[in-house]
Amino acid sequence: MPVRFIFLGLLLLAPTSAAPQGSIGEVNKPAQTSSFGVAPGIDAGFRLLYQLKFQEAREQFAAWKDLYRDDPLGDVSMAAAYLFEEFYTQGVLTSEFFLNDKRLLGGIEGKPDPKRKASFNEANEHARQLAKSRLKINPRDADALFALTVAAGMHADYSSILEKHQLEGLRFIKESDNLAKQLIAIRPDSADAYLALGAANYIIGCLPSGKRFVLWFGGIHGDKKIGMQQLRMAAEKGHYLRPYAKIMLALAALREKNESEARTLLTELVAEFPQNHLFVSELAKVSRRAASGTSSQ
Repeated sequence: MPVRFIFLGLLLLAPTSAAPQGSIGEVNKPAQTSSFGVAPGIDAGFRLLYQLKFQEAREQFAAWKDLYRDDPLGDVSMAAAYLFEEFYTQGVLTSEFFLNDKRLLGGIEGKPDPKRKASFNEANEHARQLAKSRLKINPRDADALFALTVAAGMHADYSSILEKHQLEGLRFIKESDNLAKQLIAIRPDSADAYLALGAANYIIGCLPSGKRFVLWFGGIHGDKKIGMQQLRMAAEKGHYLRPYAKIMLALAALREKNESEARTLLTELVAEFPQNHLFVSELAKVSRRAASGTSSQ
């Protein structure tokens, strides 16, 4: 069953208890636990990531990991950087990919880079291990739930979009969806969590009715309208994932022939990240279609 789930897993914001805000440049600092809401080094890394400066972003995440060795946020951020780079390389976050049902629901052509794959798997699995250890101590640890949600979502991404392992991808889609709901129940203000739910609802909602019916029996549901609403929540009120939610929402809007919304979102992204030629290119495509009087196919 060719189901593909674009979540990028990147990161869901779950600000919890306060923690020390050490500078990235500090050395010989003991391992600590940082809250997702007070992680300036992670913020800086994601700014670099959205500028397509992948190596610089990973260096920032690595420095943060050295300060907070027991916190899964560093590893899950590192995994996100590898996944985002692979998605960029493979053209996943483009209208050519997203508007093509065969590609959106069938995955990439070819195979992912083996070195990035190994690095992604290592970082993602380490984040899962750290998060599970914390949940054994406190089952309502929102930070740990965040990390597991992200790790499961990214595993679903890699399995379904990049490796075309449908059944494995579906299993992790369901896991990520359930974890995101738990996280929102504990922290309703975790707006980035709606990216996981919105992407799942929208992508699965794009499937033919027969395939959605089969998934329904496995406890996997999809609704395009609800998915769009959830993506808007993440795009408007998210933190780390706000720019990613915006590009996802813009591409979804194009599929729904709402080019006005897509153009607004892409204009905002270009204004915030003028060095990101992916955002610039997608805005140019929308503008050309508008000028020629054509609409998304």
